[in-house]
Amino acid sequence: MSILEDIITKNSERVAKYASETHTINLHNTAVFTNNTNNNPFRLIAEIKRASPSKGMIDENVDVVAQAKRYEALGASAISVLCEPYYFKGDFADLIAIRKAVKLPLLCKDFVTTSAHLLKAKSAGANIVLLIVAALSPEKLQSLYHFARELALDVLVEVHDENELEQALLLNPQMIGINNRSLKTFAVDLATTQRLKTLIPDNITVISESGMLSPADILEIKAVGVDGVLIGEGMMRQADVLKEVF
Repeated sequence: MSILEDIITKNSERVAKYASETHTINLHNTAVFTNNTNNNPFRLIAEIKRASPSKGMIDENVDVVAQAKRYEALGASAISVLCEPYYFKGDFADLIAIRKAVKLPLLCKDFVTTSAHLLKAKSAGANIVLLIVAALSPEKLQSLYHFARELALDVLVEVHDENELEQALLLNPQMIGINNRSLKTFAVDLATTQRLKTLIPDNITVISESGMLSPADILEIKAVGVDGVLIGEGMMRQADVLKEVF
């Protein structure tokens, strides 16, 4: 069983409970990331992440609101908020608190597998949701993508290889995330972005994810021609250093 399968299995009971929740939904997105609200041609999604399966604990006691305000002050285009509790030590309470504190678009970073999960993300204040192609059947991916768009959510469709990219492109998506980290081995290869970017039409926003821990890493990815990067561990550890690249 892969780490992705482990995570989805571990979270299945949590996610199942969302089906019984009721939410007040505003079908409006006040901070749409794909419109590039801060006019920066190369965008940074700065992530708030206490821990990860590959790196262990990063900052267990982080003040998520203070960190979000720091990212906003540094000029990030959006903030990614981990909401998965077991492997990443996140919580929807973090997303709710951050939504009240900053005006930037917020990405709900979780392992979404149900429409109820999307409703919860929307009601908690997300503007963007993550859909991982490897975690979903083609039919489920289509269904969740279109439901998210009906909720006025932007969708970051995450891929790791050519086969997943082929599935993602069938959605005619606004935005694709290329994850440089293998979900099977945790190995990072920035060449993943270099390889897959050439297969994506120019009208789709492309975000490179994972493995950028230094300014040199970011500049390497920027040279590929992507529209932005999503950085978690690097921003948690040295946000001021990395932000100098932007």
